Amino acid sequence: MKISLLLTICLFTLSIPSLAAAENDDLLFDGNSFAGWEGNLDWFRVEKESVVAGRLDQEIPRNEFLCTEQEFADFELTLEAKLVGDGKNAGIQFRSKRIPDHHEVIGYQCDMGWAGDKPIWGSLYDESRRRTFLAEGNADKVREVLKKRDFIPLKIRAQGKHIQIWVDEVKTVDYHEENDNIPQSGIIGLQIHAGPKCEAWYRNIRLKKL
Repeated sequence: MKISLLLTICLFTLSIPSLAAAENDDLLFDGNSFAGWEGNLDWFRVEKESVVAGRLDQEIPRNEFLCTEQEFADFELTLEAKLVGDGKNAGIQFRSKRIPDHHEVIGYQCDMGWAGDKPIWGSLYDESRRRTFLAEGNADKVREVLKKRDFIPLKIRAQGKHIQIWVDEVKTVDYHEENDNIPQSGIIGLQIHAGPKCEAWYRNIRLKKL
């Protein structure tokens, strides 16, 4: 009996870290509603357990963002995304802020899409701030991933001033922020970029706080 009890206690103790990890891994989008999110819902809808941004029957007049109501600092964000239609640009904002009385946001973006024939999926762009790519991945490796999949797995890890991004298993960004004035926390945002008729689909959006 004593051995059995000891074994039970040990097994329960070993299970605690995994339970804690599961509780720390938040499903940001429930697949059914925009609970916990805010934005211009004329340009966002829920379909097939995905956030669908944009339309295929109308050009996108301006950038639009669906943003979390909560802010996050250090985290690992995972999701799957795809682009459909003529437009070739969207992205995931993080450590970002809404610009007051404006439709734009300011902050880091994990880019999605193409610049000409060059894939910019997984590149790190500084939206509405420095307005430039801070880091880009190997275009050939990213292109191979895009050939194989419909929904593209993305992972963003932000810890302190260290930012890493993966497109599936391809690491595209390993960036260290040198500017002490850049905020290290903010909202998560899903973008549809101004331009041709396009839909950006986002699903399985999970965030683990670090």
